[in-house]
Amino acid sequence: MDQTRLYYFYITARHQHVTRAAEEIHIAQPSLTKAIKTLEAELGMELFYKKGRNIYLTAFGRQLKARLDHIFPLLEKLPEDIEQMKRQAENTVRLNVLAASTIITEAVIGYKKRNPHTIFELIQNERESDCHISVTTNAVNLLQTLPVRQRCVMEEKIYLAVPRTSAYAQRSSVALAEVRDEEFVSLAGSRAFSTVCEKFCAYAGFKPRYSFKSDSPVAVRNIIGAGAGVGFWPEYSWGKTSEKEVALLPISQPECQRELILSLHQASGPSPLAEEFYEYLVRFVQKKAGAAPQKAPGVVK
Repeated sequence: MDQTRLYYFYITARHQHVTRAAEEIHIAQPSLTKAIKTLEAELGMELFYKKGRNIYLTAFGRQLKARLDHIFPLLEKLPEDIEQMKRQAENTVRLNVLAASTIITEAVIGYKKRNPHTIFELIQNERESDCHISVTTNAVNLLQTLPVRQRCVMEEKIYLAVPRTSAYAQRSSVALAEVRDEEFVSLAGSRAFSTVCEKFCAYAGFKPRYSFKSDSPVAVRNIIGAGAGVGFWPEYSWGKTSEKEVALLPISQPECQRELILSLHQASGPSPLAEEFYEYLVRFVQKKAGAAPQKAPGVVK
């Protein structure tokens, strides 16, 4: 069934006037009449009948128009919808945040204040490849196989967070093996930071005993401050702790640090907005860290 003839019928049925319909779709009136007659022959049913100088829909014609009422208005609106989708895509930045979610959220909020029309889609999925920017660590390798335009790698020290009431709080540093018998407060095991920290403990010769796990760094901080255990704390990506409740101790043995990796990907195609936000994000994290990155942003060849 020819879609063009159906469309001609639909416009004519909407006007119930051949001349006005022909004017709307910019064809000659005889051509329109012929197309409708061909459609009627194909269907084996009349769609219009004449009464005087006017035309009216037959019962079958009314039913067919009712079906097409759900189709052609959507098709007519489709170009407008596509343009809107394109505008939305151009204003959207897709972020896959597998590390440092607190500082990345702060960066998004700061950027949104300056650019309120920007749309951010934040996901946390190691298997997701459709993103403009990924934030990960050296504990997560999957996303590093994606095509990369720019990458910034920053080293971040990992401290041991202890309650102020703990005997360790007055120490200037601590060896990780010294706290092997303490209960640990940690992020949930699915998070990359938790994986990094368990490797530190394994290197120190023990497996941590957990008293509490949460997906929220804020909850981890508060539980440590309440005296429920000790935990690892990244130098800058989780923000500051409450000095009245929590003390941060450098770990003397083993050396505890991680790489924070900010990557701008090519998989989703070029996006000027994503590139602009990536540069903003790198500057934002550098400022929080108070130091230059180990590897400055640049084109990865």
